[in-house]
Amino acid sequence: MASPSERTAKTVTIRDVAAAAQVSIGTASKALNGRGRMRAETRDRVLTAARRLSFRPNPLAQGLLAGRTYTVGLVTGDSFGRFSIPVMLGAEDALDAGQISVFMCDTRDDPIRERHYVERLLARRVEAIIVTGRRTEPRPGIGRLPVPVVYAMTQSTDEGDVSLVPDDEGGAALAARHLLATGRTHVGHITGPRRFQAARRRAQGLTAALAEAGLRPAGEVLFGQWSEEWGRQAADVLLHAAPDVDAVFCGSDQIARGVAETLRERGRRVPDDVALVGFDNWEPMALGCRPPLTTVDMNLGEIGRLAARHIMDAIDGRPAAGGVTVVPASLVIRESTRRTG
Repeated sequence: MASPSERTAKTVTIRDVAAAAQVSIGTASKALNGRGRMRAETRDRVLTAARRLSFRPNPLAQGLLAGRTYTVGLVTGDSFGRFSIPVMLGAEDALDAGQISVFMCDTRDDPIRERHYVERLLARRVEAIIVTGRRTEPRPGIGRLPVPVVYAMTQSTDEGDVSLVPDDEGGAALAARHLLATGRTHVGHITGPRRFQAARRRAQGLTAALAEAGLRPAGEVLFGQWSEEWGRQAADVLLHAAPDVDAVFCGSDQIARGVAETLRERGRRVPDDVALVGFDNWEPMALGCRPPLTTVDMNLGEIGRLAARHIMDAIDGRPAAGGVTVVPASLVIRESTRRTG
């Protein structure tokens, strides 16, 4: 008789398990999948044999038997993966503990390419599709499909679709209240293009939180680009307009890193003279900043996990009602807002 090590050298099949447990292949299959009626003694004998033989079910065979493919498509316009990869990792963590695979397709913001990928994913018989991107602006939905669809880090203009977006306004309010708690009272704001919903909402969140304390932003809110270069330029503008500024909240970590450079060049110490907060918690930027940057985390992993849960519920016949769900942000505190004095 072959030893256990010799048996595991080749693939152990359900036939081997059935023979070891002295039951039929059909009975072994039902016991391993938790289906069908049988005596507890018989089920235990099959499970014991499977463990002893180190039997590992074939996911493809299981899927075919169950009419499932155990795959989900992720359609993204975020070519660099800055936002879509954290969403995907969060989704993978929640998708049946790694039993479901994710196919990621980059549309490059091209509607024709997006439609092509959706058709390819459906041809592969994915069980659901997650649509994501690098902007939260409302976008046309991909239409009614034979599988569940969830929008994450973006939102569909179709109110019947399920959309999950980060809390830009709430995240900005967290930043403002943190700065006030460290004793700052002259808070400037430098952010991205006004045409972006995220930039407008972050400005609104800051302004509202300052208003609660009877304050207004130092100088005007400066809208520009999502770039370090804009941060460098805008910091000079802010210092000229509001020389008593003692804190700057930036609409992105890239902007904040540029602001930090200009402050250093102008002899303003961070955080001793000016506290600095970013947005995104993009670690290469936040940790590369001097000093390391306090920043708002959009919790993209959590958005991905929630998207996966919606998908699993829909697959199980419990689809969620359509609409937009705002996922709370959090504040990651580092050296750039250390309390001074």
